[in-house]
Amino acid sequence: MLGLSYSGNRDEAAFEDADKLDLERGARHHVAFGFGPHQCLGQNLARMELQIVFDTLFRRIPELKLAAPVDQLPFKHDSSIFGLYCLPVTW
Repeated sequence: MLGLSYSGNRDEAAFEDADKLDLERGARHHVAFGFGPHQCLGQNLARMELQIVFDTLFRRIPELKLAAPVDQLPFKHDSSIFGLYCLPVTW
């Protein structure tokens, strides 16, 4: 049985189609960096680093794209950290 922490950011009351991977979701109320007094102190640095990484990656390799359909990507459902086992890309 999954714990309550697995339901974070997947609340249908807060997010339309909450179980769908949507990288462009306007998720202002996500809990990726904690909430309230438990917020991550490094969240602004992490956001800035990700912005720089993705801007640089897509500028240097503009033809980068998925090498497999999204519905065939191997998502982790057996771990406390949700994500992908691998992300096949091509360019």
